[in-house]
Amino acid sequence: MTPYESLQDTLRAAPRTWLVTGVAGFIGSNVLEALLALDQRVVGLDNFSTGYRHNLEEVQRRVQPAQWGRFRFMEGDIRNLADCQRACKWEGYEGDYEGGYAVDHVLHQAALGSVPRSLADPIATNANNVDGFLCMLTAARDAGVRSFVYAASSSTYGDHPGLPKVEHTIGKPLSPYAVTKLVNELYADVYARCYGFASIGLRYFNVFGRRQDPNGAYAAVIPKWTAAMIAGADVMLHGDGETSRDFCYVANAVQANLLAATATEEAARNQVYNVAVGGRTTLQQLFDALRNALADNGVEYGRPPIHDDFRPGDVRHSQADIGKAATLLGYVPTHDVRAGIQEAMPWYIDFLRR
Repeated sequence: MTPYESLQDTLRAAPRTWLVTGVAGFIGSNVLEALLALDQRVVGLDNFSTGYRHNLEEVQRRVQPAQWGRFRFMEGDIRNLADCQRACKWEGYEGDYEGGYAVDHVLHQAALGSVPRSLADPIATNANNVDGFLCMLTAARDAGVRSFVYAASSSTYGDHPGLPKVEHTIGKPLSPYAVTKLVNELYADVYARCYGFASIGLRYFNVFGRRQDPNGAYAAVIPKWTAAMIAGADVMLHGDGETSRDFCYVANAVQANLLAATATEEAARNQVYNVAVGGRTTLQQLFDALRNALADNGVEYGRPPIHDDFRPGDVRHSQADIGKAATLLGYVPTHDVRAGIQEAMPWYIDFLRR
């Protein structure tokens, strides 16, 4: 039995109360689904700036009615300290939750993502990712929660050329988005030093999977390309196709969040961890994997990719060393990139053909 499997048994036996920010978003809604499936109590906070009500509706369809009954949603903004404070102890529930309750664990997923979006609008990126982070961190500290886990980013490695990426060695940021994520780590460290408030940052590497938005100008590469292939449109590939990434299926990110939130060893706390699979997939290999997965689901795509210029702010190669997360958290990825694509593809086909 893996540490994650053991943790799932523990949580089922003794449910806890969780706050998930950005709960209507891609990663947040997957975290919500996993927690409800484990019979946990969950408060969700979102302002729908990048999240969607249909993500919450899909989670409701995928869990049992009694499990959905353990979820309470609060529409609010992480940039508003009062909203963050209310979410950490929301009063006035009906039924079993009358009077409200204190949150045990905070999983802070809310952010304004995307390197290109940050280049286009650095002010909004900073307001959400720095001001919003600081409000949520402060509210969680004041509420005395048991753990605070936040979404960090592999963009923090910046221009450092070394591979694989190890947590203690970073370069200079290459985008406003990367700056905001580095600032999050600095604030988390200062809150530990100055206030004794422990936290854990998870540096996500190109997370993908079910409920990742395929639409919009800032869609991530996997849903964007998949949508184009299903529609029979051209796929735009930035650069020569040899740019590589450590693509991480969302189930791995969910596992890392739960393991980090419940970590009890002192050495595991006040740390940042890479969340990935430790592999490298070029954009050309990714294109081939998506086309093959579509073919396995009865969708043929015969066009070659259209090569475009390299995208400003992007790094050339990215690969994670996940040894630290394995050693201190017991993290063991369940899906590599191809297994994740195969599992997610039926969802993309169904979603994009509605």
